[in-house]
Amino acid sequence: MRNSTDVTQFILLGLTNDPELQVPLFVIFTLIYLITLLGNLGMIVLILSDSRLHTPMYFFLSHLSLVDFGYSSAVTPKVMAGLFIGDKVISYNACAAQMFLFAVFATVENYLLASMAYDRYAAVCKPLHYATTMTTGVCARLVIGSYICGFLNASINVGDTFSLSFCESNLVHHFFCDIPAVMVLSCSDRHVSELVLVYVVSFNIFFALVVILISYIFIFITILKMPSPAGFQKALSTCASHLTAVSIFYGTVIFMYLQPSSSHSMDTDKMASVFYAVVIPMLNPMVYSLRNKEVKNAFKKTVGKAMSSIEFTY
Repeated sequence: MRNSTDVTQFILLGLTNDPELQVPLFVIFTLIYLITLLGNLGMIVLILSDSRLHTPMYFFLSHLSLVDFGYSSAVTPKVMAGLFIGDKVISYNACAAQMFLFAVFATVENYLLASMAYDRYAAVCKPLHYATTMTTGVCARLVIGSYICGFLNASINVGDTFSLSFCESNLVHHFFCDIPAVMVLSCSDRHVSELVLVYVVSFNIFFALVVILISYIFIFITILKMPSPAGFQKALSTCASHLTAVSIFYGTVIFMYLQPSSSHSMDTDKMASVFYAVVIPMLNPMVYSLRNKEVKNAFKKTVGKAMSSIEFTY
């Protein structure tokens, strides 16, 4: 059934209408976005340039950085424009595009985190078979599968959202075109669409969480059986960064999407959305670099090469 949408554009109400907060928030979001760009693109460059990081773990991490860069870039620049020049209008098609890109990248991250948990399971529980388990082909298929799931999820949920009719309010109580915030504006019956959103997102989240949970159950069993304290510490440290990223990501996503849009508090959702759409992409490179000696050594090596090149030039 074809929708009868009269709305041609949406108005993003943003984080606040207080003029005194616009400039401080613009500065904060600009700094966060710059750190996100430097952190994630820097991580990708480090992994590509240092042969010691050409392993499955860092292959997945490079794609995680790419995804974080992608979904931060789908949201943050529009937020900055709204805060700085008051540009809060977004066209119908641009809203759909932003929603689609964000859904793709967020879903890909979901499955990448599950793939990384399986990789850690193979490294800790089956170290002698790790090279034959996590082959280049297996890693490539896991990453490609993550992107395919991302596009499928986005196509289903965004297509379902924009099949609804929008003929009344076009005021989005959010700072970007998130699915629940746009869906609640529909003037047609959205009950089925809400159920589709909850069921599809639930499947994606719980499938990934089951993989992560099972992987870590086996990892912790293996770690507890290790006789050497050094081995115990090493195994635990390899999983700490991933566990931190998993906790941050899934905590906010479950809070946001596993409830009907009618029960959403828009102000609360905005705060949660700032965290997972803007802050998490900034935090992930820090989590993986600050707790990782290999990344630190690669960074020092790259900086050393750059300094040597500068000295040689002069």
